[in-house]
Amino acid sequence: MAVSLLDARLSPASAERTGSRARTIGLTLGFVGVALALVTLINAIAAGTLAGRTGEETTVARLLAWSFGLTTTAFGTLKLGIAVILVGILTRLWLRVDAVKEALPALKPANGGPAPEVGPTVTPYGRATVSTEAPEPLLIHRMARALWAPMLAMGAMAVLAGFILSWIVAADTIGDDPALASSQQAWVQGLQFLGEGFLLSGISFLLGTILGSLRKGGGEVQASVGVAVKTLAMPLTAKLFVGLMALGLMVQVFQFIAYVVVSTFDDPARVATAFTWLGPVREAGLGILLSGIVLALAAIAKALGFQFWRLSEIVSRGR
Repeated sequence: MAVSLLDARLSPASAERTGSRARTIGLTLGFVGVALALVTLINAIAAGTLAGRTGEETTVARLLAWSFGLTTTAFGTLKLGIAVILVGILTRLWLRVDAVKEALPALKPANGGPAPEVGPTVTPYGRATVSTEAPEPLLIHRMARALWAPMLAMGAMAVLAGFILSWIVAADTIGDDPALASSQQAWVQGLQFLGEGFLLSGISFLLGTILGSLRKGGGEVQASVGVAVKTLAMPLTAKLFVGLMALGLMVQVFQFIAYVVVSTFDDPARVATAFTWLGPVREAGLGILLSGIVLALAAIAKALGFQFWRLSEIVSRGR
C-alpha cells in the first residue's frame, strides 16, 4: 500500500520498523561513503609519490582521473545516507504526532469551550495565525513532498554516470587521445556536480517536507483538543532557505551546461582556462545549497520551539 509521508499514517509498529530500517540503511551508506573517501586518499598519496618520477605522467593522470570520480561518488553516497535518515525522521515524526493526539484530548473541555477568535496573533516565536482547523500545506510544502524523491534519484544517477565515465577516461583515453580525454573529463565534472546539486536539493526538499509536517501535525494536535489552532507564520529563515535552494540548483545546472560547452573545445588553453573558473563556480553552487540547508535547520528549530511552547500553553491554560 502506498504511503504518503505527509498525509497518511503508519501503525506504530510499522513506523518503528520503517524508521529503524531507514536509520540502518542511512548509517550503512555513511560508512560506505567514508570508506570510498579513504580509498581516494590512499590513491592520492600514491599519485603524489609517482608525480616526481620521470615517465609516470600518464599513470599519475589516470590515477587522478578515477580518483576524482570516486571522491565525488563518496560525497554523494554520504549525502544519500543523510537523506535516508531524514526519511526515517519524517516517518517517526508522524508517529509522535499521533501519540500526542491520543494523549491530549483528555484536556478537552466538557462543554467544548468558547469559540476561538480567529485571525493574526503574536507569540514568543513571532507572528502566527489563529484558526479552528489544521492548516492546509503551502505550495512549497506540496512541491517539497513531490520532488524530494525524484531529486535524489536523478542525483544518484548523475553521480554514478560521472563515476563510470571517469573510469573510462582513466582506462582508455588518457595517454592515447588527450583531446578526447579532456572532453570526457569535462563531462565527468559537469555530470557529477550536477548530481551533487540534485542530491542536496533532495535533502532540502526533505527538510521542507519536515517543516510542512510540523506545521500540519501541530495544527492537527491542537484541533484534536478542541482549542484554537495557532500556526506560526513562515519565518524569514525558511523564506531565505527556499531562495538559496533555488539559486544553488540554478548554479549547478549552469555549471553543467558550461562543462558541456567546454567539452566541444579543441584548444587545450581554452579548456584549461574554463576549468580554472568553472571549479569555483560549481563549489559556490554547493555552498549556496548548504547555506540554505543550514537555514532550513534553523527554521525547524524555531518550529519545534513554537510547538513545545504551544503544548505547554495548552496544558497550563487549557486553551
